[in-house]
Amino acid sequence: MRNISMIVLTLLVWILMWTLSFGSNDAASEVMNIKIPQELIEIPNEYFKPSSQPGTLVELYYDTYESFSYSEKSKIIKKRAIVYLPYGYDKNRKYDVFYLMHGGWGDETTMLGTPDRPSPLKNVIDNAIAAGEIRPLIIVCPTYNNTNENGLDSASFSLAMQLTRNYHNELVNDLIPAVEGTYSTYAASTSRENLIASRDHRGFGGFSMGAVATWRTFQYALDYFRYFLPMSCGTTLDDEEIFATARGHDLNDYFVFIITGTNDFAYSYDKARVELIEMSP
Repeated sequence: MRNISMIVLTLLVWILMWTLSFGSNDAASEVMNIKIPQELIEIPNEYFKPSSQPGTLVELYYDTYESFSYSEKSKIIKKRAIVYLPYGYDKNRKYDVFYLMHGGWGDETTMLGTPDRPSPLKNVIDNAIAAGEIRPLIIVCPTYNNTNENGLDSASFSLAMQLTRNYHNELVNDLIPAVEGTYSTYAASTSRENLIASRDHRGFGGFSMGAVATWRTFQYALDYFRYFLPMSCGTTLDDEEIFATARGHDLNDYFVFIITGTNDFAYSYDKARVELIEMSP
């Protein structure tokens, strides 16, 4: 299991290093000039050790509503996200933000850990930023777990599929304002207009069920995000409906990087998804 976890971390981090160097004032031309990596690079062993320039993990608490009755706003749920602030975080500097979703049987602590128990991935990101391989950024690890506060929703595949479909409500109305109203980002305020205006500096990605959440974010919140990283989405989705969202946007208006392994059971699903994208108008 540890070896599998390290492979996943490797894929994630090196794609993060490449994808998340966004922040250009000319985002359209930057998307056009992105060079797709043709091979993976092994992370140096020392990157997994604590960095001399460590970022900070913070627990951010916020209120949202129960997923299936969200529009009624009848049941308030208190939730937590783990926020990564880069070494030397400066409230007077603007930072890009990447929202990183866990997979099934996970929660907001799965990817980066907690302030008391950071994960190896947190060390890798620290060291990569210190080496100048990643631009300093804010990373937010939320959870789509929602129907109660015991954090067990993601253990049910069918429930998780429904929660990821609904997650955009909480994401754009509650989580993003909580994060970007607290920390320094490119959003001038947390109004809908200013969050949309700053979409060039915001990305969303996730692994497995987190990839499902990524596609649902693309479908329902494309106005708020420019960059998407779905990793190993090993299930069928209503892909044509999801992709139809993009028809009102220029091709340079968003960037999606789909990644999985050839030995991953998700490979056939993602391969078919890529082929459908290539055939889509």
